[in-house]
Amino acid sequence: MTTTATTTATPAQGAERAPVVSFRQVSKSYGAVRAVADLDLELYPGETVALLGPNGAGKSSTLDLLLGLRGADSGSVTLFGTTPQRAIEQGRVGAMLQSGGLMEGVKVKELVRLARDLHPRGYPLDQIMATAGITDIADRMVDKLSGGQEQRVRFALATAGAGDLIVLDEPTTGMDVSARQTFWGAMRRQAQEGRTVLFATHYLEEADEIADRVIVLHRGRVLADGTAAEIKARAGARRVAFELDGPIDREALTALPSLTSLEVSGRTVRLQSHDADATVHALYGLGLYPHHLEVSGLGLEQAFIALTTASDAAPATAEEATR
Repeated sequence: MTTTATTTATPAQGAERAPVVSFRQVSKSYGAVRAVADLDLELYPGETVALLGPNGAGKSSTLDLLLGLRGADSGSVTLFGTTPQRAIEQGRVGAMLQSGGLMEGVKVKELVRLARDLHPRGYPLDQIMATAGITDIADRMVDKLSGGQEQRVRFALATAGAGDLIVLDEPTTGMDVSARQTFWGAMRRQAQEGRTVLFATHYLEEADEIADRVIVLHRGRVLADGTAAEIKARAGARRVAFELDGPIDREALTALPSLTSLEVSGRTVRLQSHDADATVHALYGLGLYPHHLEVSGLGLEQAFIALTTASDAAPATAEEATR
């Protein structure tokens, strides 16, 4: 299903800091599986927020709750101070979801016009088509579109009504590089106009480049929340890369202190360490003398893996143990 309901946004400049989205102690279970656990979360006007998490972390359930597609077992979800259903009825929310298909038997421009006409203050049709990069396929039948073209049409439907909140679930899946660049350029403009953009993605490089706030979900809770730089710093680990002469003793390298990962390719060694100084010092203690030694911070993907791996290794809480 593609959910689309939008109106004109109010720019963030000078606006009050009342939250656009508010989750208060929200929980949702499916049988014995607790998908969302006492979730507290707020999003504000003009933010571009990436929602990250491994499979089963609760991303899809969180988006379903936000859009009113499912009800919470406990806690409250509000959009613009009211229920998700009411906010959508008011035309303040546009969504681009993975599930469901597009209406067949109509041309692209006819489908977009239909979506736009559902909202009294939608964008001009030509502007919607141009922004989504679908002007060249305006007269194509919807059932003849490629996967990437379908994604761009979904984007057009989500933004047709100029809503205050845009929710995107894996929005660039199936898009080529050029289409992705066009898409994120349009999203930047939406945020600059004061709209809140929330997107779930597995493309962590997109989150790193686009989002001004990154939320990592794990076990149905917020594991980390901050800028991409803050998320990287929180992971704590550093990347160390170097070359060694002669045969490499992988077992000896595995025993290095503070090591979290190790990769050996020919003479090149790449590792991650929670204490890079101690790890490098131990190398010399083993009689190893690295060449081309480089120590750097983690990228967002490596930080994400480090945070979720550490959380998986942590003992379950008493509540989790009883699930």
